Amino acid sequence: MRAYSPHTLFRRQALIAGACAVLLAGCAVVPDTAAPGAVQERAGLDHARFAAIDSAVIEAIGERRLPGAVFHLERGGDVYEQAYGRFSYEADAPAVTPDTVFDAASLSKVLATAPSVLLLAEDGKLDLDARLADYFPECGGGGKEAITIRHLLTHTSGLAAGLPAKPAWRGDDAAHALACAQGVTHAPGSFFRYSDINYILLGQLVRKVSGMPLDAFAQERIFAPLGMRDTGYLPLRRIGRAAIAPTQEVAAGTQASAHADVAGGVLQGVVHDPTVRRIGGVAGSAGVFTTARDVARFARMLLAGGELDGVRILRPDSVRLLTTVQSPPGIAALRGLGMDIDSPYALRPRGTLYPVGSFGHTGFTGCILWIDPGSRSFYVLLSNRVYPDDKANVLPLYTRLGTLAAESAGVAAHRANTGVAAP
Repeated sequence: MRAYSPHTLFRRQALIAGACAVLLAGCAVVPDTAAPGAVQERAGLDHARFAAIDSAVIEAIGERRLPGAVFHLERGGDVYEQAYGRFSYEADAPAVTPDTVFDAASLSKVLATAPSVLLLAEDGKLDLDARLADYFPECGGGGKEAITIRHLLTHTSGLAAGLPAKPAWRGDDAAHALACAQGVTHAPGSFFRYSDINYILLGQLVRKVSGMPLDAFAQERIFAPLGMRDTGYLPLRRIGRAAIAPTQEVAAGTQASAHADVAGGVLQGVVHDPTVRRIGGVAGSAGVFTTARDVARFARMLLAGGELDGVRILRPDSVRLLTTVQSPPGIAALRGLGMDIDSPYALRPRGTLYPVGSFGHTGFTGCILWIDPGSRSFYVLLSNRVYPDDKANVLPLYTRLGTLAAESAGVAAHRANTGVAAP
């Protein structure tokens, strides 16, 4: 491994800062602290693409699509990581660094919930082909009798996309009652609809089967043994607010601003997802906070067949179930038991070069994990694009970064050599 020399690194940061000055009329987006040693070069990545990656994120910041982000690209241990922007658009806001903690939103589904379910299946405590009603009899009726755990994991349960907000409710028990009261719109196994209800129920299933809340189970069985030191639910219990990128500004008198951990009308260390806020911050659908460094460790573990640094997290068969097509026959949207492979939500983060068979997930707050087992490459984007509201569109940035990441990782050449089809 050869890290950039201090002179080269300084020159690179100066170029980025200069580009930012042009784009943002003097507002520096690369932090002053950026990161001796954060940028590394090895033969596995084409570092000529790094400038285009930088430009893509800097331009998006200049267009106020997101105030800050961390990007991490890796192939076989060859790493490019960079932090951009600030916690907010104010010129004196704290700079984002590689240590910044972000609300991972729906990345929680694949970092915590789905692996926890698979671990319980490994333990013999849970049957993936069992019916939801076998564990929660109160969830029978309304056409839900045929829903299996696999249907929940692949978003083919037929349940609605999310829980209603009205009439007002609060707490995990209320969320469970609401979820069990829903009817299905399609026969389970016959229709794909991405649904937070599926993963809320899965998080509750982890608690029932293991006897531990989801956050405690994931911490004990995934985050701690994997060395994901910055990752977990309810971050303000262990991390200072100043280390966490803010998400949404909230108005006085709203349910969010009434939360005990909301300070100054800004969600900072409090989950952005309003349903998960009502639940209490821990749910199978969202709630995990993390760093790009930790998400990269998770990706490395998957590429290594469930093990990292001599510690086994998942059995190879569980990794296979998580990351390869497990959707019921006839379903066009291809999902693993957690990971997205080829659904409408995969098109942007996959870019134009990563093939079908690569896999990953996104999060509403502006987050991506995408992994290509063929080239053994992956990239991570963590951002707070929902600050100060959730109106910014970062989908074009997703496509651009997915394509540039694949170009840097030599995916096109690998695909040509192996005969893998284009997406």
